Amino acid sequence: MFGNDADFLLTLHRTHAAELRADAAADRLARSLSRPVSRGWLGRRRQAGRASDARR
Repeated sequence: MFGNDADFLLTLHRTHAAELRADAAADRLARSLSRPVSRGWLGRRRQAGRASDARR
């Protein structure tokens, strides 16, 4: 398949570079999407503080 070590190393480099580009693209896509609203147990919205703090 490979004529010499240089061909193998070049193919390995290109494959790895393509994987790194794909990972970077996936990371950019994940950062660009909106994050889901933070919810607590049974889908209720989480309170910033404790319930007893809100009553004071």
